[in-house]
Amino acid sequence: MADNSQSCVIKLKILADSSRLSIIRLLMDGPQHVYEINRVLGLEQSLLSHHLKVLREAGFVQSVRDGKAMLYSLVPEILSTRQQGLDLGCCELSFTTSST
Repeated sequence: MADNSQSCVIKLKILADSSRLSIIRLLMDGPQHVYEINRVLGLEQSLLSHHLKVLREAGFVQSVRDGKAMLYSLVPEILSTRQQGLDLGCCELSFTTSST
């Protein structure tokens, strides 16, 4: 139980960063190239690369080379069964769309 709790704490800390959470939300709509993510978020390239590396190492995203660019997508296992959130193993994180 303690191992599962610690794993959950680590995952939640990673997602507590607003940029990382924004990346996750973008990728819920489907795979995105780095330049597409950057166009929406407007982060420095090095900062975006750092966030993507953290998410990849934590098992949230995966990447494949697409020509000269990298294509990022969510790891299928973390999508909740309803496809509206993430299944972290210890809890589900669901997203609602804003009506503003």
